[in-house]
Amino acid sequence: MSRSGAVLDRPEGGPGRLITLPFSKSLEISFKSLRVRFFRSMITVSSLVLAVSFLAFVLVNLDIAAGLLEHGGRDAVRALSQAGYDVDLAGGAVAMSAKERWIVILSLLVCTVGIVNAQLMSVTERFPEIGVMKCLGALDSMILKLFLLEAGMQGLAGAFMGAVLGALFSFLVGAVRFGSGVLAEVPVGSVLESVGLAVLGGCALSLVGVLYPAWLAARMEPIKAIRSEH
Repeated sequence: MSRSGAVLDRPEGGPGRLITLPFSKSLEISFKSLRVRFFRSMITVSSLVLAVSFLAFVLVNLDIAAGLLEHGGRDAVRALSQAGYDVDLAGGAVAMSAKERWIVILSLLVCTVGIVNAQLMSVTERFPEIGVMKCLGALDSMILKLFLLEAGMQGLAGAFMGAVLGALFSFLVGAVRFGSGVLAEVPVGSVLESVGLAVLGGCALSLVGVLYPAWLAARMEPIKAIRSEH
C-alpha cells in the first residue's frame, strides 16, 4: 500500500500495476474534484434543487390538503376542490390533479437531461486527467466509483436543499390559501416522509444522470484520452 492509501497490485505476467482505492480515499478525491470544479458543480446542483423543490412542494401540499380534509369536513372538500385538488371524500384521500402530475414528471425529466449534459461536459474536459489515471493503473471500476461518488454528493446536497425549500414554500402557500390555522392540522410524520421521498428522488436522479457519462469515462482508452483536445 502506498502512502496515499492506494493499494497497488501487480498481476502475475501483467505489464503494469493496478490501483484500487479504499472508500475513504475515493470520497476524499471526489470531494476535492467538486471543489476544483465548484461552478460547474453548481450548474448541476441548481437544476436538481429546482426539480426537487417542486416535487417537495407538491408532496407537502398534498399532506396539508389531507390534514385539512381530515379535520375540516365538507367545507374543506369545497375549499380543496376550488383549489384544484382531486378529493375522494369517501376514502378520505386527496390527490394531485393530472396537470400537476405531468408538470412534476416533465420537470424531473428536464432535470435528468440537464444532469446528463453537465456530466458529459465534465467528462469531456477531464479526458487528459482520466487518461493519466488509467495509464498509472486505475481500474475501470475506480473511475466509475469516483464519478458516482461525485454525483452522489451533488445529489444529496441539491436534493436536501430543494426538499427543504419546497416544503417551506408549500407551508407558506398553504397558510395564505387556507389560513395559518391549517398548519396545526398537518401530520408531521407525513411531511417528513414527503421530504425524505423528495431527497431520495433527487439523489436517484443525480445517480441515473451520471451513469452514462461515468460508463463512458471508465471505458476510455488511456492514450486517446491523453491526446484529446478540447
